[in-house]
Amino acid sequence: MLDNLLDPLFLFFVVGFFAGILRSDLRMPDAVYQLLSTYLLLSIGLKGGVELAQAHNGQMLLPVGATLLLGTTVPITVFFVATRIGRMSRADSASLGAHYGSVSAVTFAAAMEMVRRNGVQPEGFMPVLLVVLEIPAILLSIFLYRSGVKESREHGYGTILHEILLNRSVFLLLAGMVVGWLAGPARFASFELLFVDAFKPILAFFILEMGLVAAMRMSELRKVGGFLVAFAVIFPLLAGTIGGWLGLASGLSAGGATILASMAASASYIAAPAAIRVAIPEANTGLSVAAALGVTFPFNLAVGIPFFSWWVDRLASA
Repeated sequence: MLDNLLDPLFLFFVVGFFAGILRSDLRMPDAVYQLLSTYLLLSIGLKGGVELAQAHNGQMLLPVGATLLLGTTVPITVFFVATRIGRMSRADSASLGAHYGSVSAVTFAAAMEMVRRNGVQPEGFMPVLLVVLEIPAILLSIFLYRSGVKESREHGYGTILHEILLNRSVFLLLAGMVVGWLAGPARFASFELLFVDAFKPILAFFILEMGLVAAMRMSELRKVGGFLVAFAVIFPLLAGTIGGWLGLASGLSAGGATILASMAASASYIAAPAAIRVAIPEANTGLSVAAALGVTFPFNLAVGIPFFSWWVDRLASA
């Protein structure tokens, strides 16, 4: 636990967070933020595509099935917890389900780095599971909302699917994966210095920005009382615990199962907000983003990922 708290990635988040809380004039120019996020998403997709070119389809069948199971059960569970226990509106409950059923690419990257730092090499096709987990939860959450709304909606599912797939995060992940898959490891070798060796230092700058954004979102959490804060800690722990078990049961290594657990425990704050704003304009996406960035993201960096690593190792050795 202490090692993870002293990891530069978490410390960069702390620096950004306290800079925001103390109202420092530290700011990341928007153009730099866009460049960093583009690099991270493209890099994850490229590395996954290269590994995909070398993987056997049979290796991925059960892990993809386990990921789809998570991508469908999590948003349904979140929706009913938010409506029944949290007393949130149908629109806000669906929004929360979409955010927590989807995945944070930055949490995925941080989990990959922690697993590798511990000397474990996860399956190379893990970015494929990232893409698989990104989309179904958003569509299912929109369906759950619309199933209880009588009036017709302005946007059909075709428009929404177009918005999701062409959202920059999903598009860059898919595009990078296709490029990496077509290029293969030999042609990609000359790009490794930028997209592999430089990945962690560049990720640190992005996480610094996430700390600043999380600090700015804290005001949203103060408006909603204790439910959303408690949910943003407890539910990811439960989802990640189940995700780790499913990962091992589907044949993933301990490293791969830890990453799947971390993905299940994370929440989207890029793809999901963009899609929900189009499909459910009545929803206050600020609440979901505040919970995802202000509570769940730092909690996973500090506590969640190392806990899932411990949990998976315990299951694997049982």
